[in-house]
Amino acid sequence: MSKILLKNCYYILKSCHEKGLRGYDLLIEDNRVAKIAKNIDFSSSPSLSLSSSLSLSKDDRIIDCSTHVVVPGFVNTHHHFYQTLTRNLPKVQNAELFEWLVYLYEIWKHLDEEAIYTSSMLAMGELLKTGCTTSTDHHYIYPHSVTADIMGLQFKAAEELGMRFSPTRGSMSLSKKDGGLPPDTLVQTDDEILQDSERVINQYHDDSELSMKKIVLAPCSPFSVTEDLMKESVKLARKYGVLVHTHLAETKDENDFCLQMYGRRPLKLMEDTGFIGEDVFYAHGIHFNDDELKILSDTKTHIAHCPSSNMRLGSGICRVTEMLPTHINVGLAVDGSASNDTSDYLGEMRTALLLQRVKYGAGAVTTRDIFKLATVNGAKLLNFEKIGQLQEGWAADMAVFNINRLEYAGSLSDPLAALIFSGYNHGTQYTIVNGHIAVDNGVLTGVDEQKLTDKANYISQRMIQEA
Repeated sequence: MSKILLKNCYYILKSCHEKGLRGYDLLIEDNRVAKIAKNIDFSSSPSLSLSSSLSLSKDDRIIDCSTHVVVPGFVNTHHHFYQTLTRNLPKVQNAELFEWLVYLYEIWKHLDEEAIYTSSMLAMGELLKTGCTTSTDHHYIYPHSVTADIMGLQFKAAEELGMRFSPTRGSMSLSKKDGGLPPDTLVQTDDEILQDSERVINQYHDDSELSMKKIVLAPCSPFSVTEDLMKESVKLARKYGVLVHTHLAETKDENDFCLQMYGRRPLKLMEDTGFIGEDVFYAHGIHFNDDELKILSDTKTHIAHCPSSNMRLGSGICRVTEMLPTHINVGLAVDGSASNDTSDYLGEMRTALLLQRVKYGAGAVTTRDIFKLATVNGAKLLNFEKIGQLQEGWAADMAVFNINRLEYAGSLSDPLAALIFSGYNHGTQYTIVNGHIAVDNGVLTGVDEQKLTDKANYISQRMIQEA
């Protein structure tokens, strides 16, 4: 059993509901938090002798955290990993969602096996380096030229980097000829989608307490799949006890599209297809009216809030400040890297705080509220047990930030809030997932970062040239 001891932590946040601890140690044994206390010596662990690092095995570690803030690992509730390869494209820097999608689909149809794997490594690497230990991904692009197991490629990347991962088996079934937006070569039939959805659940989904792998079913949006696929996806998910997900109420254009195609607003369409409830989470959820917020609250449906993407595409401001008092569970998400255009999770927390204050005032949400979105709420949304808090017996998932740096000077009267209000380099010193150090002294342990950077740039240029 491997052990990691975080010694003399400057500040530990066990939970967003509790006061922080100063000068405490945190002991990790195997993949769980074993003890949080002052002056832990090795006699507290049966396999370690009193105050002697010589008895540690080669896999054990003692880390001086006297200038470090230790927080629960963050949970990312919506993303599109493949979009890391198409960031910052001049043609769509100033486009709204539908125009943005139509342009990018012509590039995304050139995704191949190498691109999917590399983009997954890149997105998860950025997330890990900015404190995120658990993530989903909404992959709905299935080019006809790709015959590889796309979910398998993503799980391979997650295992190599050490991330806790719950990807969605996304889908699109409406192409341009059907009134949708994507080209024919990126969509599948309803039968193909449902058959493969069942396969990935059977092959990868793990419901154990500290699971590293879960599957979600995720038709892309009301304007990219049939109504029947929405219904059948929900039925299949509930047969196996997995979650369902889609984009919803992201733009006013989407509302208009649903009224024109289905004669209903997006949320009414979801109600009619059964795509609503405590096993459902929607990305964005900006354009809900008051009655719809009540429905979300009554049905315990979750929202994945994507502030940077919503700002970047000019989509609007999610009513998070109004949602939280009604017990709508809101998680935080960086969203796709072609509409953010980064996977900076701590940066997303800062944006979430400031954006709510733009609309609702300086007292709208606190830094504690944002930490709750990023940890406890995200864990609840993705249905993971014993993550989102640092409690004895819970998963050893945590982000460790060194606040003895220039950008945090003068901010240490509240070291937790300093992570959001201050700083410009949002990288962790250490990111620990399931008891494994995934980021060590600011560097990913599962991949050569420069080689990954070079590979991603090469593939990105190739795809753009091919388009």
